[in-house]
Amino acid sequence: MAVSLRTWPKRLLAEPWLLAFVPINAATAGFGVALPLLILIPLHGTWADVALAATMFNGAVILMSFVWGHLSDRYPRRRLFLVINYAGYAGLYLLLTHVHSIPTLFAIYTVIGIMAPAGASASNLLILEKFSERDRANAYASFQEMSMLGSIAGLLVGYFWTLANDALLTLLYLLGALALASAVAIWFGIREAPRTLTTAQVAGHPESLFSRIRVVIALRIPIPFFPHRPRLGRSPLRRFRAWAREELHHELPLIIAASFLFNLAANLYNISYTPYLYAVGLTAASIFLVNLSNNFTQTLLFPFTGSLSNRIGADKLVQRATYLRAVGYLATAGFTFAVLARHAAFDANLLVYAVLGGAIAVYSTASALMLFRGLEGRDAGSILGVNSAFGGAAAVLGAALSGVLSVYGSYRLVFLVAGASLLVSLPLWTAASLAYNRRRFARPVLVVGPALSDPAPDAPRTAEPSSAAKTP
Repeated sequence: MAVSLRTWPKRLLAEPWLLAFVPINAATAGFGVALPLLILIPLHGTWADVALAATMFNGAVILMSFVWGHLSDRYPRRRLFLVINYAGYAGLYLLLTHVHSIPTLFAIYTVIGIMAPAGASASNLLILEKFSERDRANAYASFQEMSMLGSIAGLLVGYFWTLANDALLTLLYLLGALALASAVAIWFGIREAPRTLTTAQVAGHPESLFSRIRVVIALRIPIPFFPHRPRLGRSPLRRFRAWAREELHHELPLIIAASFLFNLAANLYNISYTPYLYAVGLTAASIFLVNLSNNFTQTLLFPFTGSLSNRIGADKLVQRATYLRAVGYLATAGFTFAVLARHAAFDANLLVYAVLGGAIAVYSTASALMLFRGLEGRDAGSILGVNSAFGGAAAVLGAALSGVLSVYGSYRLVFLVAGASLLVSLPLWTAASLAYNRRRFARPVLVVGPALSDPAPDAPRTAEPSSAAKTP
């Protein structure tokens, strides 16, 4: 199954109220770069402090995604949840301007992680409820475009602000104002939909899947969104093993495992990348510009990724994008072997991070298509819940591993491990494609001899496996 979302220049804005999501994405994109710089420059922290902050943030996000998902089903007030999320960001950003110690920053950043999932399910459900099935694909594409344009705007704000002065703390006032602008725009500019849906109903829509996997917040970490929360009762490991045995001949476990390695590598790399850029002597403005190259390339390529997947094939694109990301990680590791001048380090990282942005745009669409085609005829909500859980685990593990390597390793080792993780995931993507082809294009089975239940005993029978059938 392939889904191609119609995007600009054919149609940029599905409804004017989607503009309300531009300021909040500008705020979170700018904050994602500003936070590690705040730890490193005004607070004189270390790479280990950045990694520890990300670990605490990710842990809070994972735990609270269950809570906010349950609350969004229990109390279907989409506007309220979004306003709580965005106004909470504004208040916490302003609170950070008065922070003078790293432990206090850890506490506030953990609270930001607690707030973060509040808007993840609410925004998906709001669009599902506000748009008809015919317009939903365009609505989600527009939502993504507003997110990308907002991210570019936020990084430009950070670049020009730090270029004019070095006051990172005062930048938070502006980012807080942007977050508050989105909260006000949503409260006064959007009405609740006449019908309500539950988070489990989101799982059946590929357009929502695109939106969910591309949510990017501080430190470029995706918020896991559990459309159907995995049960956490007795013997979860035993139930997981039983589930894995049932899925042994299906491509979904392979896709989930490959995605886990990809997310692990991405978190390990991204969390360490800003401290690395600062360590090689780049200024805050230059670091914002390097991040801008990544977002700009994503925005440029994303509208074409759907048609590319249809023309080339999602399987090939996933493998090529993963390989390109691995090459980019290893190239960054290669930079550590040479003593580069500041301008040379800036140019090299600007180019590599731009290429990595294009690769993630292609990967996001193609991997989503591979995942969604495997969900046909299955309990999509439960499987997406498992996938989200593994994505969250990869985020926490990547942040923790970055912290460990910051103490006992080096930036070079981090980038080598990240690149190796992607290379290890490549055979899994290949195996997933083979499993899908075996399941989808199974050979005909000829029956030798008559069967009592057949009306025409001499006619051959062809096995038509359903989407949920197992390949022997």
